[in-house]
Formats: sequence, structure tokens, C-alpha cells
Amino acid sequence: MNSWIGNRDAEPAADPETAGGTVLVLRARGAGDLLTAVPALRALRKAFPDKRIVLAAPEHLRALADLVEAVDRLQPTSGIGDLHWHNDAPDLAVNLHGRGPDSVRDLLGTGPGEIIAHRHPDLPALSGPRWRPELHEVDRWCRLLGDHGIAADPTDLLLAPSPRPTPHVGTVVVHPGAASASRRWPADRFAWVARRLQDDGHEIAITGRPEDLALSRSVAAAGGIAPWRVLAGHTGLEEFAAVVASARLVLCGDTGVAHLATAFGTPSVVLFGPTPPTLWGPPPWRRRHRALWAGRSGDRHAERPAEGLLELSQEQVLRESRRLLDRYPF
Repeated sequence: MNSWIGNRDAEPAADPETAGGTVLVLRARGAGDLLTAVPALRALRKAFPDKRIVLAAPEHLRALADLVEAVDRLQPTSGIGDLHWHNDAPDLAVNLHGRGPDSVRDLLGTGPGEIIAHRHPDLPALSGPRWRPELHEVDRWCRLLGDHGIAADPTDLLLAPSPRPTPHVGTVVVHPGAASASRRWPADRFAWVARRLQDDGHEIAITGRPEDLALSRSVAAAGGIAPWRVLAGHTGLEEFAAVVASARLVLCGDTGVAHLATAFGTPSVVLFGPTPPTLWGPPPWRRRHRALWAGRSGDRHAERPAEGLLELSQEQVLRESRRLLDRYPF
């Protein structure tokens, strides 16, 4: 199976500008992963305006996928090995999930007419660009499509806010959780900054996943934040997106909420530890977002906060938060 360009001479295909059919895109990861793929999804929409764009992603991301106008339908997929495709073979399959080979094999199992993916030594018949670990995640997928003749703009990241109303307009969102301990700034430091921002007159909302409820409550208690300001575990993704879109500021670690802030243009202070912001951070040309990093990479899967993350002081984080709040009044 060759890539989109490489196989074009082997068998004439219908004109993608006029023909129907399906483009199947695999991105079965988290919210931040989906948001970094938005420019690539929009590029596919422009390249194939008459084809149906189907995104294979987890069901819990449906509300977020609905905000990406380039996606026509969500194919619920929990991860590798769970792509249960029972429709006609897609005209084109695009691997925005990872390097492969398992993700590529999942797509090949749908019987696509063509496939776009990075090349992998376990799949010698597949052509494509080499995997470049030094690329920012947004650039990675835009370059993959560009290598196959599909122009993608990595700056095309903004989303229209969710139409769902929220009573938490104008808050400072403090999001202390992260999927791995290595990316979690200490709870007492979040609490220290939250207390001082509240003393400045800002309303605080402590957000997080259901499993972050105890952490969020501890931050609220230590920071003198009222218990009803803890939203962790009480908002679905659609409402959470509405909270972020209407916030004055988001303070968080290197996690999905940072990408939501970027997508909605909400000012943010994002704390990086084991992974540099050049790989997953907000675009440097977007001045509403401040990525803080001590310059020390580490193990993303460590069971304690990265040393570089611990080098970020409360005073530094508070200073940057106040600077953005002053620069971008609500």
C-alpha cells in the first residue's frame, strides 16, 4: 500500500474536488491531541470539499469534535486496536495518531484506496516522510500532509466557542491536574497563586477531571477558595470548553486545557516540566499565552514532578499571570 501521491499513477482515482466518498482520519488520543490536529483536519476539508471527513477518536471527545467544522462525523474509537469500521472502504485514510506501525495497520484494515502516514521500517511497502521527533505536534501533521501535496496552515488553530452558556464567565481557571505526575506542579503552589489572584479581586474556578476532584479540593482549601468554586468532576467536556472560552485566564500545566485556551484565544500561563514547549506549547507568536519552562527536559512518565517544573516559582507564575490579566482586560 503506497501513500496518496505514490499510488496515484498506479490506478486513476476520481477527482477529489467532485467525487463523493470518505476520508478517514485516525486521532484516537486526548483533547489536546485533537486540538493540535485542527489545522491538518481543516487542510483535508479544503483539499476534499466533497468527501465526508470521518474522525476516529474517543467518544468522550464528541462535543469537542463538533466544534471542528472540518469534521463531518465521529467514529468512536478508544485507541489502537479498536477501529471497528463497518462502512464502505474509505477513499483515503490519514494517520494523525502516531508513527505506527499499529496505528497504520488499523487504517489498512479498513481497506482504504490510499493512505497518508509516516513511513515505518515494519511496513516497507508504505511510502511517506520520516518521523521527526523534534517537530512541534501541530507542525508534524501539517508537514505530513504537505509532503503529500496538501497545503496546511499550522497557525489555523482557533475554534469558535461552544454555544453552551456557562455561569462561570470571567473567571481565572486554575487547573492543577495532569495525566502524569511529572507534569503536575505542586498543589500548594497552585493554591498560593490562586489565593493571591483571588485577593486581587478575581473569581477563581478550580477545574479538573473526575479523578482530580481530591486534588482540586485540596488546592481550594489551601488557597481559601470557596468549595463551590471547585468544578472538577462536575462539568462535561462541552461545559468545560465553555468555561475556558469565557475565562479571563487559564493557569495550568502541560495538558489538554492549555490547548483549549489556545483554541479559544483565552490568555494562559502554561507550566512545562519534562517536555519543552517547542514540542507541545502554545504558538510563540500568540502573545496571549505564556509558556514557562526552566530549560530542563526529563521523563514524561516519572512518578514525581519533573525537576525543571519544580524550578518554576510561585512568584514567577503569579507575576506572569498578573501581567496577562493586566494586558488583556476582560
